[in-house]
Amino acid sequence: MNSNIAPRFEDVRVIESSGNVFADLGFDPAEARVMALRVELMLRLRERLLHDGLTQREAAKRLGVTQPRISALFKGAWRDFSIDMLLTLAERAGLHPQLQLSA
Repeated sequence: MNSNIAPRFEDVRVIESSGNVFADLGFDPAEARVMALRVELMLRLRERLLHDGLTQREAAKRLGVTQPRISALFKGAWRDFSIDMLLTLAERAGLHPQLQLSA
């Protein structure tokens, strides 16, 4: 054991991801899927607003929310946004979200 390296850095176990970080963290599968959908919506919204070159103030006006809400969106505060709100904001941003169910 190299005495210069803290023990926690010597643990090199690798666990393959399920593709959903929330499921990997132990959340219920249904809840993990909803959380992942919220994050995806937030990322797409952020990308769209950045692509359009909007300031947070301009984005807030366009989406009908306050600038602090846009700041929370940009910071990835996924717990602050429901799916309903994110779908509404996505539509206002011109993303036209659609629900698709698969078995």
